Amino acid sequence: MHNHEPNSYDCPFCFLLIGGETPLDSPRDIVLRTDHATAFTASRWWPNNHGHVLVIPNAHHENLYDLPQEYGHAVHDVVREIAIAMRAVYGCDGVSTCQHNEPAGGQDVWHYHVHVFPRYHGDNLYGSHPLSEYAAGEQRWVYTDKLRDYFESPRRA
Repeated sequence: MHNHEPNSYDCPFCFLLIGGETPLDSPRDIVLRTDHATAFTASRWWPNNHGHVLVIPNAHHENLYDLPQEYGHAVHDVVREIAIAMRAVYGCDGVSTCQHNEPAGGQDVWHYHVHVFPRYHGDNLYGSHPLSEYAAGEQRWVYTDKLRDYFESPRRA
């Protein structure tokens, strides 16, 4: 009813979750993984908000309408953890989250996901457009490593 995924859809996020690698996503991009949710550094960047993270459920659900509660809660918990980590290690002034459903809502990957953006005063996130070129692995991993180091730090425990 509210699904737009084609019958032959090969989900890039499900591929990533099983260890698949493309120029846009790699297991090396994964920042945090729990039983029900995974966070990874996104390859699509905005001019002043590099290193944004996507958080996805570990099971394939197309959108908010289909998302079971246990996955929704797990995704939200990871979104919160990522936001706290970004504030701690990126030196950003704040964090924005957004999630899109259906083509009219801006969804273009048919697997539920939440964007977590580092925000800076005057960054013009919502007045800008994504960069035309995707971030290469080496660019993404600078941010991935910062976040992963935060989660692995004994000071957090």
